[in-house]
Amino acid sequence: MTYSKATAFTAEEQQLATLAKALSHPARIAIIKLLAQQKTCISGDIAQDLPLSRTTVSQHLQELKAIGLIKGEIDGLKVCYCLNPEMMKQGKTQFDALFTLALKSCDCC
Repeated sequence: MTYSKATAFTAEEQQLATLAKALSHPARIAIIKLLAQQKTCISGDIAQDLPLSRTTVSQHLQELKAIGLIKGEIDGLKVCYCLNPEMMKQGKTQFDALFTLALKSCDCC
């Protein structure tokens, strides 16, 4: 018997998996690091700092924005991106809880 993802896993598990999927590409990790070093960033500036095209960077920014890790504001013809501290804290809490639980039972092998 198969189960749908919505019923087989808790909302917290699904949310953490979505976050992990969004962080599963090295370009997205690099984008988060760049944004963490600056207060705000324009998507064109980010593309200059990565070995990727503007289109590819834009797609990665959209993925991060879709789950709320970053926020974007239109400023004339440009979009300024910054980290969303509330979602960063929430993600940190969820990963900390998962790894703390995993480390408590790591003595089996």
